[in-house]
Amino acid sequence: MKKLTFLRLKPSKFGGAENYLVRLTNELKKQNIDFSIKYSSAPKFLASWIKAIWYNLEVCPFKKDKIYFSLERVVCPDIYRAGDGVHKVFLEVEKKSKLNPLHLVYLFIEKRMFKNAKKIIANSKMVKQQIIDTYNITPKKIEVIYNGIPIKPLVDFSDIKKEFNIKDEKILLYVGSGFKRKGVKEVIEIASKLKGYKLFIIGKEKNIDEYQEYAKNLGVEAIFTGVRSDVDKFYSLADIFIFPTHYEPFSNVVLEAMSFKCVVFTTLQNGASEILDKDFIMKTPKDYKIDFIQALLDDEKLLNKYKEKNYKIAQNFSIERNVKETLKVINEIID
Repeated sequence: MKKLTFLRLKPSKFGGAENYLVRLTNELKKQNIDFSIKYSSAPKFLASWIKAIWYNLEVCPFKKDKIYFSLERVVCPDIYRAGDGVHKVFLEVEKKSKLNPLHLVYLFIEKRMFKNAKKIIANSKMVKQQIIDTYNITPKKIEVIYNGIPIKPLVDFSDIKKEFNIKDEKILLYVGSGFKRKGVKEVIEIASKLKGYKLFIIGKEKNIDEYQEYAKNLGVEAIFTGVRSDVDKFYSLADIFIFPTHYEPFSNVVLEAMSFKCVVFTTLQNGASEILDKDFIMKTPKDYKIDFIQALLDDEKLLNKYKEKNYKIAQNFSIERNVKETLKVINEIID
């Protein structure tokens, strides 16, 4: 039997792709399916575009009889999980220059990667359609498998209530690193038009001072916590999760927030919006839905109704379901 090998540039403690790989491989271990993970040996000081080329040269010429399941942009995958979406679309959304060496390399690899892959896993219908439209890939080659998460019970959050001196306020929450693309300015602007809440912004951002100043200028008392290892406590504490991203293939944070009984708002540009009712989908990051959010903050019964509804929806997106559907794709290639 051919050896299943996952391709990942580097291990990391945080991020959606890292969580996905950990969860998937844990399930594979339970099912006694043999696999390995190939990380890059590229020195850390190299530019990202050089690391991308390095990794391709490291894995593709030495593939032999391995089955490559790639979470990275390589020209030789058997299965590619498009967890980062379509880079060409991302560049158009963000209006970034394609002359940057990193973008040139990514576009060169991406075109060949989608063409050469035997199977592509898209984590939303949005991403599937973007792959088809951008690179003229046959729809039959692309399987939509929505992300899965471990379904966990609500956790005790009394310690963070004490840490941040929380009384009976309603809690607004944002979780995610890379504030510009994921819409933190928009979160702050939304908060500036609401009343009766406390806002937490969790995640890593190198220009965090800029966002803290922006919140201050708009009169928003936002608590920027940085990266937290106890994010589940914040999900459990929160009432409304706001994620006005500019482009996101399918953000796990939406599912995670729903599984902890949060009301969730996100944009049409997020593949995860496909599992939400239309009333909670922002047509653009600037579609703020202020009146509806304020109505939820003011009406406990209405708020709880949608919290429970989201909790029930999240139960359908377990990691076990995701793994079962992913294994089906893997077995098609192995057989």
